[in-house]
Amino acid sequence: MAMLPSDTPEDAAPWDSKGGPGGKNILRRSLPWLGGLLLVLLIVWGLWPKPILVETATAAKGALTVRVSEEGKTRVRNRYVVAAPVAGHMRRVLLKPGDEVKAGETVLTSIEPSVAPLLDPRARQQAEALVSLREASRQQASQALQAARTASELAAADRDRILAVGNPRAIAATDRDRFESEAAIKAAQYRSSEFALKVADYELAQARAALERGTETRTEWVEVKSPVSGRVLKVMQESETIVTPGMQILEVGDPADIEVEAEILSRDAVAIRAGDSVEIEQWGGESVLKARVRRVEPAAFTKVSALGVEEQRVIVLSDLIDPPAAAQALGDRYRVEVRVATWHGEGVLVVPAGSLFREGNAWKTFVRRSGKALLVPVDAGHTDGRSSEILSGLSAGDEVLLHPPDTVKDGTAVKTR
Repeated sequence: MAMLPSDTPEDAAPWDSKGGPGGKNILRRSLPWLGGLLLVLLIVWGLWPKPILVETATAAKGALTVRVSEEGKTRVRNRYVVAAPVAGHMRRVLLKPGDEVKAGETVLTSIEPSVAPLLDPRARQQAEALVSLREASRQQASQALQAARTASELAAADRDRILAVGNPRAIAATDRDRFESEAAIKAAQYRSSEFALKVADYELAQARAALERGTETRTEWVEVKSPVSGRVLKVMQESETIVTPGMQILEVGDPADIEVEAEILSRDAVAIRAGDSVEIEQWGGESVLKARVRRVEPAAFTKVSALGVEEQRVIVLSDLIDPPAAAQALGDRYRVEVRVATWHGEGVLVVPAGSLFREGNAWKTFVRRSGKALLVPVDAGHTDGRSSEILSGLSAGDEVLLHPPDTVKDGTAVKTR
């Protein structure tokens, strides 16, 4: 059969494909579709929810102690403020804080009592006249005493003569009573005259002392000694100066006998009792000091916090129990951290406090089961800020999420770090 002209290769158009339908052409046409499918798969894979990385902890039974933590300070249990006993000129205090003193032996300072001011001529004349007046009063009292003595002796003699009569009918009973009462009155007047003479003597001595005011040229120094054995805590007045009675000079005490003072919020102090255990931390040593509450003061006071909030606080005093040798370096007014135990439980179900959160008025937590986070309501009890007691809702061995992020919901896939 003869070939038509249109069927010859020479007669084909240049734009016509020379090759027939092969595998290369199919692969070439499929590449855009494969690329689009791959892009869709990548997008789906990117949008597919992945497990959220979380931290977990296991609920377990153990001991839990609830403590109230507050800043505190040490203080000397018995401190003594030494004051000037008299007015005068005080010498310079040579002792420094920390110097050792002994009771009744160490002289803290010396005071020269003040000399009375000199009398002007008019005041001296008045003082001399007052002395003359008191001398005359004394002479008057002395003469009155002699007269009272004579009258008393006469009345006593008359009484004795009446009582010496043997016949009781010879003298009336009224006369006998009159003589006895008169003798008693005269004796009382005699004793009164004696007291009047003593008063005159005292007034005369007082007037003479006022007249001699300002004539003293030398007085003895008064030594102020330490009332207790210990160390000087603080010197209020160091320089030589004029002092008045009651002026504070220095403070002494025994730094080895210290106690711990903490200002606790009144709502927390309600649960504290004498005898509760106390832990002293951040005192400068590595170990934790043991102490015990000795007293919870009954009266609170108002204190303004750093944020400007008025708070009612109560002073709680604690005694150290067998402090180590390193704790002897603690002095007066040292800062410490006080943790007072208010509740203790053994064998309670405990979880970290960071695993619990509130939804409304209910406590809830996330439990990791089969790779998912399940929202579980719980009944929480006591807490110390780091661990919390679980009364119901969880069992020992449950794995709870610590500080779950906001992206974690009920049923979300999670994965531990």
